Amino acid sequence: MQSFDYTTLMAVCAELRTDWLPARVEQVYQSDRMTISMALRTMKSRGWLEISWHPQAARIHIGNPPPRKPDTFTFSQQLIHQLGGLALVEIRSIAAWERVIDLQFARRPQEEALYHVYVEIMGKYSNVILTNHQNEIITVAHQVSQNQSSLRPLLTGQQYQTPPTQTLTLPSREESLQSWRDRISLIPGSWKKQLLKTYRGVSPALIQGMLRSANLDLDVTTDTLSDQDWRNLYKLWCEWLGRLEEGNFTPMTTVDGYNVLGWGGVKSAANTQELVNQYYTDILNAQNFLQLRHQLQQKLHSWLEKLHTKAETFQQRLAQSDRAESYRQNADLLMAYLHQWQPGMTEITLADFATGQPVTIQLEPDLTAVQNAQKLYKQHQKLKRARVAVEPLLADVEAEIAYLEQVESAITQLDTYQTPEDLDAIAEIRDELINQKYLEDSGYRQRSNNEVSTNFHRFRTPNGFEVWIGRNNRQNDYLTFRVAGDYDLWFHAQEIPGSHVLLRLEPGAIADEVDLQYTANLAAYYSRARQSEQVPVIYTEPKHVYKPKGAKPGIAIYKQERILWGKPAVCNI
Repeated sequence: MQSFDYTTLMAVCAELRTDWLPARVEQVYQSDRMTISMALRTMKSRGWLEISWHPQAARIHIGNPPPRKPDTFTFSQQLIHQLGGLALVEIRSIAAWERVIDLQFARRPQEEALYHVYVEIMGKYSNVILTNHQNEIITVAHQVSQNQSSLRPLLTGQQYQTPPTQTLTLPSREESLQSWRDRISLIPGSWKKQLLKTYRGVSPALIQGMLRSANLDLDVTTDTLSDQDWRNLYKLWCEWLGRLEEGNFTPMTTVDGYNVLGWGGVKSAANTQELVNQYYTDILNAQNFLQLRHQLQQKLHSWLEKLHTKAETFQQRLAQSDRAESYRQNADLLMAYLHQWQPGMTEITLADFATGQPVTIQLEPDLTAVQNAQKLYKQHQKLKRARVAVEPLLADVEAEIAYLEQVESAITQLDTYQTPEDLDAIAEIRDELINQKYLEDSGYRQRSNNEVSTNFHRFRTPNGFEVWIGRNNRQNDYLTFRVAGDYDLWFHAQEIPGSHVLLRLEPGAIADEVDLQYTANLAAYYSRARQSEQVPVIYTEPKHVYKPKGAKPGIAIYKQERILWGKPAVCNI
């Protein structure tokens, strides 16, 4: 992940000063443990200033509106209590070449600041600190005790101290090419590493942009650069310093990140705020998606393994109960041929009533024939009771397995992160599992039970009919029992976990065979049988699809269905 470096910070602050000063603070919202969003309103617009102290993605910029969920974090509540109704009147760097800025808040522009919010962008040591006008700490995003850092503790009530000053050389446009070259090449090695070790304010992304603009290899060493290479790099170095002083930036995306100077850019951005917001939103969403997907897959694998073991145990007990009738028959035989029993017998062979074939019955030698028969009758009754007790338990376990396999299928279909809708879909699955008591609520604020996203997969058949596909069980239920109309057709892989698929039809419209086959292919693709060549797919009218009473999300039964063979491989998705 590309770090939010000094150059990016200066570009963001330059735009914030131009477009968002002064701005009144209307709301502070904390979306997670490491990010707050501050609602700002100017005479012209309203936006959300996003501030994060994430160890790999600490940053500040105008971002997206936060999700509409309850905010229960103490830090955001303390901020809005102090800053609500005040104006952001100034944005300053605490010192040259430091990635720490001071957001100042006052009642009105030109008045003395009542509060300061210090945003420290320092990798894993990033932090956000609120102080009063005397620089006494009111609250801290991440408190640092004396035990954690004797050099610079950050605790409520203490005086705010700025971070220790870096010891590297300050960049200057006054430095000559020869001096600059000598500093970097003092110790032969990678040019990139030597520049990082020598000067403040530089970053891997900045250096990478310089090397690409100079058409040099990213791993070039100081002893292999020609004089012309050094001149080209020095020219870019001076251009960087000049553009920092002038506040002249060109935000662009690159093949592996972004560059606010335009070096190595492949696509322009409207402004730096939009550029960095899009980059970090996509990167963090992808990370959260993969992490959550992996966690849910691990949990599902464990649950299904235990349930399959339980089902196997019940099936074994049922198999034993299948022999209940043989115990009764043996008891009847023994009672009919009591005269053939002799004391001390361990077994007796008698002719079966129906077939006349010999049947050997095991006996307890210390029991009489009648007592042995009574014992067989008791065993018969016990096994009959076991079947009555085990059958509903097995049915419950099999229903639970079917449900979790449906969930597993939905997660499997969400194999990679491509859009924010993918993260929403996997988060809905987590919420569903919490509602179904499979997971504990770990403190995040989940959607209400009635709130379901409608970001279905959407396609069009060859004749232009829409096809909507649920991404998870909650969406499946919503699609089938809330969205489906009288003229639509409902598709699902037959007896295979998969998504609910809806072919949307207007009144009077008739789907051709090509439309039905296209939809069946999609239903097969978005099922657990995606890797098969052909998958049986049923379709019927939505009015023939029912949800059993008390059934879990995504479970449905149907009737009056017809069958098509879907071909997942032909779906170009």
